[in-house]
Amino acid sequence: MENTDFLAMADKYKDMVYRIALNYYRNPADADDTVQDVLIKLYTAERQFQSEAHLRNWLIRVTINECKNALRTPWKRWTVSWEDIAAAASFDSPQESELLFSVLNLPEKYRVVLYLFYYESLTAKEIGRLLNLQESAVTTRLSRAREMLKKKITEV
Repeated sequence: MENTDFLAMADKYKDMVYRIALNYYRNPADADDTVQDVLIKLYTAERQFQSEAHLRNWLIRVTINECKNALRTPWKRWTVSWEDIAAAASFDSPQESELLFSVLNLPEKYRVVLYLFYYESLTAKEIGRLLNLQESAVTTRLSRAREMLKKKITEV
């Protein structure tokens, strides 16, 4: 990959990779490390990408794999509380802050699917391919996550 192409792609996708990694780790430092690892893999990749969508899906899949591999090791189990992360983010209204806090407190399997669906605008079929799930499992997780969020928000 040419240096100029790489720099453009790295600049375009580094935030997406970071957010996915942060969803898995709950630790900004580990998320930063994963961004570096994924971008190194992109730079050294010997493959040609057919389109922007192909590259984006490849980056998401590599990020997810890096996170899952890292979480298997005992020294990556340290996390920062979601309260600290939510406090660092700035919002226009308290409702937005409460929504983020509610989403971040969901179990991982629901949180990741919600993130990919709403923030990365992936379809259930694409999420299923990336996470090695059936499309019906993805839609079920989305539905359950929405119900959990609805319940948490109405409690507040």
